[in-house]
Amino acid sequence: MSDKNTLFLATRKGLAVCSRRAGGWKITSTHFDGVPVTIAYEDERNGAWWACLSHGHWGVKLHRSFDRGANWEEVAAPAYPEGAEVKEGEPAATQYLWAMQHGGHSKPGRLWLGTIPGGLFRSDNGGDSFELVESLWNHPSRPKNWFGGGFDHPGIHSIVLDPRDDNHLYIGISCAGVFESLDGGQSWMPRNKGMRADYLPDPHTEVGHDPHLLLAAPSNPDVLWQQNHCGIFVSTDRAANWADVSETAGPARFGFAIAIADDNPYQAWVAPALSDEKRVAIGHSLCICRTDDGGQSWQAQRNGLPQEHCYDIIYRHALAASGDDIAFGTTTGNAFFSTDRGDSWQVLSHYLPMVHAVRFAG
Repeated sequence: MSDKNTLFLATRKGLAVCSRRAGGWKITSTHFDGVPVTIAYEDERNGAWWACLSHGHWGVKLHRSFDRGANWEEVAAPAYPEGAEVKEGEPAATQYLWAMQHGGHSKPGRLWLGTIPGGLFRSDNGGDSFELVESLWNHPSRPKNWFGGGFDHPGIHSIVLDPRDDNHLYIGISCAGVFESLDGGQSWMPRNKGMRADYLPDPHTEVGHDPHLLLAAPSNPDVLWQQNHCGIFVSTDRAANWADVSETAGPARFGFAIAIADDNPYQAWVAPALSDEKRVAIGHSLCICRTDDGGQSWQAQRNGLPQEHCYDIIYRHALAASGDDIAFGTTTGNAFFSTDRGDSWQVLSHYLPMVHAVRFAG
């Protein structure tokens, strides 16, 4: 069992907060009813809760709470500086807040935020204000080699901080690839060797890849995993090289989400889907796939999940692992959890809006 007793379900119509109960989870409060919540995040350093909102009319909003959601305050959302352009002649504006990560224990005021159209923002005052990381925005690869995937513009959906070194971080960009910084974001290097971009004339291009989600193993941050548009990839050498560990004849290949065990860098879960074009459950049958050996083999976990007439898929942030607990939410508003690492599943809710993100909290 995990030591985390709170679960965030960020949905198209608000944030549902779940609490652990005997034998499972129960929704105990809701927030921002009717408003899309793209990410909900807890800063483990101070217990602050963060909610990233995407109003259809008012645009992006950023809220935080220091009392576990009893009260929320709005803070200024990241804004691109005057003169910043996505491409020549098109001014940059924050369209979506897609990733959040604290800046480490040696930098208690630092927070990172990833956005569409591809800008990374940093705060050094606990989120009171954010500034664009110009070193990444001005990377020479961005104007010609970054582009949108499911959205019109590139987006930063993954921010991975090395727990051993607060100046060492990775980001995942759709579409550009994985980038690494060793100096707190002052400089950036693409880390895409071994990945494939099957949709490009040169599949092995240095920049132009589409990682759907990037994570580092909590028990060994030198091991990184990604669910990519073109398969499942793992690196055991700090993203210097990537290996494709997709199934050739099984479901573990295309998808959006990935999760890694807290205590085993080679145990991971993915949520398969049928192709980018169709985006439905494979065979109308919902499963989560687990590997215990670094992707050499995969097991489809189906016990307790619908096996017919199912169209659900799982978005990139909507699968989470903590201890023995696994939870996920789907595009059709179903949420499931497991207390035995996916061997069996129970229903949390069938009545949610589309689930954008799932995350365990303290």
